[in-house]
Amino acid sequence: MAILKKDLLSLRKEFKTVEKKMELLMKAVEKSGKTPKAAVRKTATRKTVKAKVANKAPVKKVAAKKAIQATATDQILKIIKRFKKGVGVPTLKERTGFDDKKVRNIVFRASKEGKIKKSGRGIYVGA
Repeated sequence: MAILKKDLLSLRKEFKTVEKKMELLMKAVEKSGKTPKAAVRKTATRKTVKAKVANKAPVKKVAAKKAIQATATDQILKIIKRFKKGVGVPTLKERTGFDDKKVRNIVFRASKEGKIKKSGRGIYVGA
């Protein structure tokens, strides 16, 4: 029971402080001669002002070319074309770091498009 009474007393104090703050706000609004909505709008517009964006320097063409990375298919085709006798899937996985399924899918698609040819079982040569 004592805890409940303490809670109620603290709530009453908080309500009194909120009431005092409301009275001060009402007085401030009355002094300015504006309606409460107008006062709220004015404060809201101040907070939502956008910051100016500085102009960015144009990107150099040399830097843009370096930023473009080869696709996974390009990487695998490049490796296959380096080997004259052909290369296997384990070597492709090791050099690229791709998983088995990704390498197999890329090799299948490239052979279907005629970019590479099979020279033996699991050995691929550039066309």
